[in-house]
Amino acid sequence: MNAFFENIKGDKAIWAIAALLGLFSFLPVYSASSNLVYVVGNGTTFGYLVKHALLLFLGFGIIYGVHRIPSHFFKGLSLIAMPLVLVLLVFTLAQGTTIGGANASRWISVPIVGISFQTSNLAAVVLMIYVARYLSKVRHKEITFKRSILPLWIPVFLTVALILPANFSTAAIIFSMVLLLCFLGGYPLKYLFGIIGASVLSLAFFILTAKAIPGLFPNRVDTWISRVENFADSEDTEADYQIERAKIAIATGGIVGKGAGKSIQKNFLPQSSSDFIYAIIVEEYGLVGGFALMFFYMFLLFRIVVVANGSATIFGKLAALGVGLPIVFQALINMAVAVELFPVTGQTLPLISSGGTSSWMTCLAIGVILSVSNKEAKVEKPSEEIDETNPLEVLSGQL
Repeated sequence: MNAFFENIKGDKAIWAIAALLGLFSFLPVYSASSNLVYVVGNGTTFGYLVKHALLLFLGFGIIYGVHRIPSHFFKGLSLIAMPLVLVLLVFTLAQGTTIGGANASRWISVPIVGISFQTSNLAAVVLMIYVARYLSKVRHKEITFKRSILPLWIPVFLTVALILPANFSTAAIIFSMVLLLCFLGGYPLKYLFGIIGASVLSLAFFILTAKAIPGLFPNRVDTWISRVENFADSEDTEADYQIERAKIAIATGGIVGKGAGKSIQKNFLPQSSSDFIYAIIVEEYGLVGGFALMFFYMFLLFRIVVVANGSATIFGKLAALGVGLPIVFQALINMAVAVELFPVTGQTLPLISSGGTSSWMTCLAIGVILSVSNKEAKVEKPSEEIDETNPLEVLSGQL
C-alpha cells in the first residue's frame, strides 16, 4: 500500500476531490437505482452498486495510468488519436442505435465486454488536447485565419458536426470550450467572432434542413425545440414532467434533507441515477449537501487554475484548462437543469452519476491534469517571458 501511494504524483488536492466525489457517489447511485429495479424492473440495487463500483475502479485505474505519462507526450498522442476519433464518430453516427423509436446515434456497442461506448466523450478530451497543442505551437507566430483553417478549425468543425445530429448539448459544450481555450491561448478575437457567426448560420441551416427532411435525423431537432419551448413556457405540460419532479425533490429536501436513501421522487423521476441525480442528492441531503457538492466542483476549478498557472510549458497550461474546464462546466449545467435554470440537456454529473463512458472520460481528463501538475516529470523547456497580448499568460503572471 505504501508503494502504491509513493507512486501517486501530481496535485494531491485534485486526487482528494476525485476520491471524495467517487466515494460519495455510491450513496445517491445506490438510492436512485431503486427506480430502475422496482419501477422499471431491471436488475437489483446491489447489482447496480457493484457495476458502479467496477466502473469507478476502472476509472481511477485510468487516472493512475494517465497521470504517470509525462504531459508533453500528449501532444503526439493527440495527433494520432484525432483521426481515429473522427473515424469512430463517423461509425457511431452511421450505425448508431434507436431507443424508443427515436434516433440515438451516440453509442457504439463493444460486444467483448458487453457495454456501450459514447464516442463523443472521448472526442471532447482528445479535441481539447489537440487544440492546446496547436495553440502552443503557434504562440510565437503570427496567427491568421487562413493558416489555421486546416490544422485547427477543420478538425474542430468535423468533430462538432459529427456529434451535433445526435447530441446537440455535447456538441455545444465542446464548441464553447474550444472557443474559450482559443481565447485563453491568444487566438485573435476578430477571427473568433467570425467563427461564431459562421457557426450560428451553419446551425440554422442544419435545423432548416432537418425540418425540411424529417426522416434525415428522426426526432432530434424536434426534441431540441420542445425542450427550449418547455423551458421558456411557465405552464405545466406533460413534456416537462422530468423537471417538475426534480423541482419537487429539491423543494421537499429542505435544509438538511430527508436522509440517505429516503428520497421519494427517485421512484417517479426518470434518469434519477444519471441526468437528474443532483435533485435526488438535494432531496436526501438538503441544501447543505447540494451546496457542499457545488463547493467541491468550485474547489476543483480552483485547483485546475493553480495547476495551469504552475505548469512550466504553455501546452501544459492550455491542456490542463482545456480538459479541466469542461468537467466543471458540465457539472454546473447538470445542477442548473435540476433547478430549472437551464433547459434539459442530458448531461451527467461528473464522477457522481452512474454511467461508464462519461465517468471514464472524466477520469481521463483528470489524469491529464494530474500529469501536468506532476513536477517530477520531465518537461521540454520552461515557459518563456510573458506575452502581454495573451490573456492566459497575463492571468498566469498575475496569479
